[in-house]
Amino acid sequence: MSKNLPARLTVVRTETVAPTLLRVVLGGDGFADFLANHDAMREPFTDEYVKLVFLADGFDYPDPLDLDVVKETMPQEAWPVLRTYTVRWVDTDEQQLAIDFVVHGDEGVAGPWAAAAQPGDVIHLRGPNGGYRPDPSADWVLFVGDEAGLPAIAASVHSLPAGARAVAFVEVHGPDDEIPLRTDADLDVHWLHRGDAAPGTTTLLDDAVRAWSWPQGRVQAFIHGESALLKSVRPYALNERGVARGDLSVSAYWRRGATEEGFRVWKSQQTEAVMRPGAS
Repeated sequence: MSKNLPARLTVVRTETVAPTLLRVVLGGDGFADFLANHDAMREPFTDEYVKLVFLADGFDYPDPLDLDVVKETMPQEAWPVLRTYTVRWVDTDEQQLAIDFVVHGDEGVAGPWAAAAQPGDVIHLRGPNGGYRPDPSADWVLFVGDEAGLPAIAASVHSLPAGARAVAFVEVHGPDDEIPLRTDADLDVHWLHRGDAAPGTTTLLDDAVRAWSWPQGRVQAFIHGESALLKSVRPYALNERGVARGDLSVSAYWRRGATEEGFRVWKSQQTEAVMRPGAS
C-alpha cells in the first residue's frame, strides 16, 4: 500500500476517558492495511502515530482514496486536512485500534470530529510511524508532557517491565483529568493542575522538572507536548542535567496560537535550526 493510499477505517465506539479526553476506537476491513504498516515498522514504538485524513464536505473523492490523485485532479479546496495523533493501543485479536483526542469544544478539526463521531463513521489514516520506546536498562525513565503527550506517555509506561523505575510529570486541567497509568514498573506520577490557565501558558512542567531531585545514574527522558517544552525542559535536561542526546526524545505536538499547517512550518524551521552546527 502506498503512503498516499491511506487505510479506510470505521468508528466502532467512543469512550470518555476524561472531561477533555475522548477515545475513538476504530476497526473495519481497513484494519488489515493499517496492521501491514504497523508490522512493517522496524520496532514496536510506544509513540506510534498516524495521520488522520479529514475530507472536505461537498466533494466526491476517488475510491479507494488516493491522496496523490486528489491533489492532481481536484481543486485545492477539496484537498483533505491531515492531523497527527498517537495510537493509544492496538488489539490485533479484535482488529481494532484506539486514538485519544483532546477536545476543547468546537476548537480545531479533529476534536469536533471525535466529539460527533458515531459507530459506522468512516475515517482514513496514514501510517503508522514512530521513533521512541522506553529503555528499561536506564536507571530512570523520565516522562514530561501535557494532555497531547498523555496517550504516548500512557502507552510507554505500560510497556515498562517490573523493576524499571520511572517518573512522570503531566500537566492537565484539574483532578478530573487524571487517568490511570497502568504499569508493572515502579512509577511515580506527578499530576500538575493548571486550573483556569489556558493550555500552553504555564511553566508548571518546567518548574516541576527543575524541582525534582535528579537521581544518580542514566536518565532516559521523553518530553512531548506544547512547543514551549523545547525551550524550557529540553535544554535543562540536555545542558544542565547532561542527558545524552541518544537518551532524549523531544517533540512538540502542538503550538499555542498556531494551526497544524502553521505549526508544521514552525516545526520544520526548528528542526533545521537544531541541525545547524553549534545548535543545541
